[in-house]
Amino acid sequence: MRAGSFYLVLVGLSLCVAGVVFVALMWRSFDRASDQRAWAEVQSTIIESRVDQRQIGSEVEVEYGFFVAYGYSYEGVAFTSERYSLRGSPWSSSMERSQRRVDQFPVGSVVTCFVDPVDPAFSVLKLDSKAPGYSLWFPAIFIIGGLGMIVGAIRGDLMLKRSQVTKG
Repeated sequence: MRAGSFYLVLVGLSLCVAGVVFVALMWRSFDRASDQRAWAEVQSTIIESRVDQRQIGSEVEVEYGFFVAYGYSYEGVAFTSERYSLRGSPWSSSMERSQRRVDQFPVGSVVTCFVDPVDPAFSVLKLDSKAPGYSLWFPAIFIIGGLGMIVGAIRGDLMLKRSQVTKG
């Protein structure tokens, strides 16, 4: 195999591996979000809602996050949770963004939470998005492109060998 073909095969394999990794990660997120759609919708009461702040280092800007605690009952058993979503509450440099969430979930308000029927102690206020599943085509392009590079490199090498055999 020529050095150029070998290089193209390596680049193609790298693209394929990267594409497969991203397809797997995105599929996992989509699958988890799809599974959440079967969770029970339960009324919950907001117990605490506030803006938290943190500063990782003196050179780093202060970040703000949304904290929420809520109580709910599932099949006659009382639970409390602090989970906004599976990934938690995002931190941001914008205090206003966190304050909007606090305003959306004021203390004493009754909101819907989503309870995992397999583990009723696990609940969230916001379901994950299924958007990663609708974007699987993008990393799949890398897989297809990588396979195309591999096939093209090997085909080119085989055609070169055939032409050398027929000339020689």
